[in-house]
Amino acid sequence: MKITVVGTGYVGLVSGACLAEVGNDVLCLDVDAAKIKILENGDIPIHEPGLLEMVRRNVVAGRLKFTTDIKQAVEFGDVQFIAVGTPPDEDGSADLQYVVAAARNIGKHMTKHKVVVDKSTVPVGTADKVKAAIAEELAARKADVPFSVVSNPEFLKEGAAVEDFMRPDRIVIGVDDEHSKVVMHALYAPFQRNHERLVTMDVRSAELTKYAANAMLATRISFMNELANLAEILGADIESVRKGIGSDPRIGYDFLYSGCGYGGSCFPNDVKALIETAKTNDYDLKVLNAVEAANDIQKHVLTQKIKNHFGDNLAGKHFAIWGLAFKPNTDDMREAASRVLIHDLLSAGATVVAYDPVATKEAQRIFNDTKGLSFAKTPNQALENADALVIVTEWKEFRSPDFSIIKQKIKAKIIFDGRNMYDPKVVKSAGLEYRPIGRKI
Repeated sequence: MKITVVGTGYVGLVSGACLAEVGNDVLCLDVDAAKIKILENGDIPIHEPGLLEMVRRNVVAGRLKFTTDIKQAVEFGDVQFIAVGTPPDEDGSADLQYVVAAARNIGKHMTKHKVVVDKSTVPVGTADKVKAAIAEELAARKADVPFSVVSNPEFLKEGAAVEDFMRPDRIVIGVDDEHSKVVMHALYAPFQRNHERLVTMDVRSAELTKYAANAMLATRISFMNELANLAEILGADIESVRKGIGSDPRIGYDFLYSGCGYGGSCFPNDVKALIETAKTNDYDLKVLNAVEAANDIQKHVLTQKIKNHFGDNLAGKHFAIWGLAFKPNTDDMREAASRVLIHDLLSAGATVVAYDPVATKEAQRIFNDTKGLSFAKTPNQALENADALVIVTEWKEFRSPDFSIIKQKIKAKIIFDGRNMYDPKVVKSAGLEYRPIGRKI
């Protein structure tokens, strides 16, 4: 198939590369000339394991190309994926200006039937807005060109997006006509040869499914974080509790890890957007409001643990932070717990040195020479002259540290662990104090 992907961000670039990988001809459009230049020079603007190699492989094969030419992009693809950003608006709702703009561009330039696919995460009713925008542009041209609009939400985990796209556990398709259904089945056939993974439904149900999935996962995280806080008060161990409830097949073990709060672009934005969607329809999502409130509080848990130990005034204290990205295997720092922690520590008078395997450049851009914050090139370098170590992101390279080096370097001999990475007994046997979240120590 000939496919156009509008947007070369996280979703668009992964989708375009994976669709090219199975033999399609893909043209990726972006109005950001700097992004396209990076891609044409053989690099990618995001960090995602396996993506760079796949992009380069398909560019060499001639199946994957990039452009800033809107007219060319619309003419190229029989299927037009809209994969542009939908950042949160001031009220928390998804900002659809880029989605609507992409739809209008399709309407302005299309000359034959197109299947337009909403791949961006969008609220219920967006397909109707996309249809209206295309129809308005066609009417302005007095052009009678048929088209279909499909909802095909993405379920990609940052850090495992390529694997998720190539070996999906489900593919959700929202369609209102038989032609689109046939096209989408053909498009995704290479990704489900082992067994049927396509879940077909109406468009509005597909749009809601994406938000519902992320809201459910966010709910599990906030629930476990609150239980972890309670476990500390009661003298229980949240890890034992996790194993106990996770063994129930109705609950399972996934997303039952307590920590210092969820982040990224998906969970925070999607929870906010779903709450706002409910509000505009005069309905109050009480559970999700609580999920969001609990997560906001949880991002200050490490700060409180540190102040409980050192006092509220942290002037003269110096902290080493391991991990800046909101999760491992990405450089994404949107809504990351590290941002809240660093702000809290600096506001209390402390200084901070941070290390992350891939997110340092993004952190430097975000904090822009903030006074009191510096960055280390290695985990051990970050420990130099630090009073304590604070772990925020569960990167693999932090799983088995040399505790004797940590003890030697940090002055107060204490680790604050926002991801419960270590066995408390092992840390204590190394002569270090340990402050995890919800663990019995």
